[in-house]
Amino acid sequence: MFASNLRLVSTFAFLLLLQAGCSVKHEEKPEMLMLSGATMGTTFNLKYYPKNISLHSVKNIRPTVQALLDSIEDKMSTYLPDSEISRFNQAPVGQWTDISEQTLKVVEIARTASETTEGAFDISVAPLVNLWGFGPNFSTDSIPGGPAIDHALERVGYTALEIRITPPALLKNHEMSIDLSGVAKGYAVDQVAELFETMGLEVFMVEIGGEIRTRGRKTDGQSWKIGVESPRTDARSVQRILDVSGWAVATSGDYRNFFEKNGQRYSHTIDPATGYPVTHDMASVTVLMHEAAQADALATALLVMGPEKALLFANTHNLAALFIVRDGAAYTEVASGSFRQYFN
Repeated sequence: MFASNLRLVSTFAFLLLLQAGCSVKHEEKPEMLMLSGATMGTTFNLKYYPKNISLHSVKNIRPTVQALLDSIEDKMSTYLPDSEISRFNQAPVGQWTDISEQTLKVVEIARTASETTEGAFDISVAPLVNLWGFGPNFSTDSIPGGPAIDHALERVGYTALEIRITPPALLKNHEMSIDLSGVAKGYAVDQVAELFETMGLEVFMVEIGGEIRTRGRKTDGQSWKIGVESPRTDARSVQRILDVSGWAVATSGDYRNFFEKNGQRYSHTIDPATGYPVTHDMASVTVLMHEAAQADALATALLVMGPEKALLFANTHNLAALFIVRDGAAYTEVASGSFRQYFN
């Protein structure tokens, strides 16, 4: 799951002021600490000010964070054969598969996103993604025909997934497999943020695979800022800098992961309803919410919808979203009402 993320980390791009490694600066003001590492086939980067917590707690942050992330990956990765998700995917139709409360929570977040977006977000879309060559074994050798797409569609559909709360379990009503990569990294961001809060940290930025959550302002009074990447494919540049203090941020884009064949462009963003790559002009969408898991899922869904439907959805649901839309050789920004209200 995590090693072949459907949305490239670079889509979020230019996470300003994030640096690799861990450093401590001895200054009069409380120093900002940084650490980074690997998880879920990608990287994590953390920044925090250790005010109000003990030196012992600071020393324990890295192993505690790593253990938390390892636990999530062990449960939700499709690349680990003994993970809860792998066991469900291998289970026969009609059989309950026991899962943890953590996995149940992520699946519930995904199901809510699917219901809210009328299926634009769907954790069972992997058969179509693989068919079009965007799965673990990337391939653009051939374009699938209608019968192959119809066959894959028979194994797609979040409504065939049943959830049992007590004890936590999943059941499939037809042959299907699920992939939580569209929401699990956002969930991991939320979990690390909540861990920091329980430790007494009041100012921090958590980033995993391009998904971000922040709290407070830095000791110099500056807010946390990130850059949203321009979709240009000929050079890397920043489209817009956002003040994200107190927000969770997720971006989905299709400008780094696509292929062209016989003059036709094929996006890695697959519409679960049709089985085909989307053909609209939306290049990327950035969503700002209070929780990264929800932002993660909705950013994917809005990219599937396309500019007009996504803008209507965002305004109807009071969702802060920024869309970058292709306009010939140029790009145009379109923002929902909530985004303009807070970020202009």
